Amino acid sequence: MNTLYYHIKLLRPLNVFTSGLAMLIASAILGTLQEIDTVILVMAVVMCYAGGANALNDVVDFEIDKINRPMRPLPSGNVKKQTALILSILLFGTGTLLCLELSETAKVIGIVIAMPLMVLYSKYLKGIPLLGNITIAFVLGLSFLFCGAAFENMSPMWIPMVLAFGLTLVRELVKDIADLKGDESVGLRTFPISAGIDKAIQLTVFLSACIGIGAFIPFINGTYNIWYGILLILGVEIPLGVVVVSLLNKPGISSATRGARILKFSTLTGLIAIYAGTF
Repeated sequence: MNTLYYHIKLLRPLNVFTSGLAMLIASAILGTLQEIDTVILVMAVVMCYAGGANALNDVVDFEIDKINRPMRPLPSGNVKKQTALILSILLFGTGTLLCLELSETAKVIGIVIAMPLMVLYSKYLKGIPLLGNITIAFVLGLSFLFCGAAFENMSPMWIPMVLAFGLTLVRELVKDIADLKGDESVGLRTFPISAGIDKAIQLTVFLSACIGIGAFIPFINGTYNIWYGILLILGVEIPLGVVVVSLLNKPGISSATRGARILKFSTLTGLIAIYAGTF
């Protein structure tokens, strides 16, 4: 039973579940929940890709996690690297087979663009200043266009994509600050390492301000109603503000670690705000 637990933990089940829930909410925004077969396919593809990417990332980050996250399944010795790699391949393969049942545009987004970027990120792009952050933020944002493409209605998904991209970019930058010691130990050149923590915090503050202002534009121009504005403030604006104030008051790894946790569910809350704002 313990072995099964650690193999499930390897995939980061909460992250996988959240990715599936995001696609469910995206389908609700599109008004396509009644197309249950396609909804399930979209959720399954995204969840398989998310689990596969998480397992692969842990294989690649094995040495880093010995410092940053020693209790993760691989560095703790509870899961073998070879087993994690096989799980990753199986999940990517399953996600790809399921994706073949969707529209042509969805196939291109999922199989030709998103999946290769996930692999490239884990293996090559993660340690390149900002490029790795932008890549993973783009992939997460792309999942909403993928959902729209599956239902052949991409236009309502552009705002969720941009919001998810921005929030993920901030969170990935904050995570890089939190992971600085482990990343530095294996020679990665993330932005906080190459430019310093102070500049990384300055960039985080700037991006947070851009997201905070930009996210209100759909409310101001009447695209979404008052519920969007209220939920946006509660679930996105306030968490961003808390993270920024924390980093400015106490710059460092501990504040960044807390900030990454706070921002973990802001994208999901933003989606709920968009859905509520469409009524």
